[in-house]
Amino acid sequence: GAAMAHGHGPGRCRCCGEEAAERGAAWGLYLRIDRQRLQCLNERREGSGATVFRPWEERRDRSQFVESDDDEELLFNIPFTGSVKLKGVIVMGEDDGTHPAEMRLFRNIPHMSFDDTAKEPEQTFSLSRDPLGELEYPTKIARFSNLYHLSMHFPKNFGAETTKIFYIGLKGEWTEAHRHEVTICNYEASANPADHKLEQITPQTHFIS
Repeated sequence: GAAMAHGHGPGRCRCCGEEAAERGAAWGLYLRIDRQRLQCLNERREGSGATVFRPWEERRDRSQFVESDDDEELLFNIPFTGSVKLKGVIVMGEDDGTHPAEMRLFRNIPHMSFDDTAKEPEQTFSLSRDPLGELEYPTKIARFSNLYHLSMHFPKNFGAETTKIFYIGLKGEWTEAHRHEVTICNYEASANPADHKLEQITPQTHFIS
């Protein structure tokens, strides 16, 4: 039926609902975060950092936010459940001094601490105040392909004592982690009893590191 046809061509008007749904789907990487291992350093309220990773449609829910504690810095360690190609980021805060002013992205450095932020990031962004979650910061995609862990460092804000973030949107593609390395290890291990003992002690996830 003609009603089913998806017209992307010129002259074909698409309803806002469909466009919003498609836009929302593009920002679906929050579903691919390994929430058990997600960390936010210097968060005032434990667990609040995780709340900023939520559906795009809920980005304006002001009841969920993270605020920094000792100073204005925040650091997120975000492990994914597979391999990600990160294409864009949205950072939404208040329209005041608590909004982060800079964002530094690091790739594949699990368990980063504030000491580690002295390293050179893959990409640094000067942020504008974005109280409505409308500004998208495009990443250098070549640097953020094959990403299984993303660290986001917010070193400063627009002058307040603490930093507040309401929503962080991550746009990109996700592919399942290749597990065939595990299969090969298991096969070799079962061929050799000595290795087999070792394999039981060693968590199978080690090949990722």
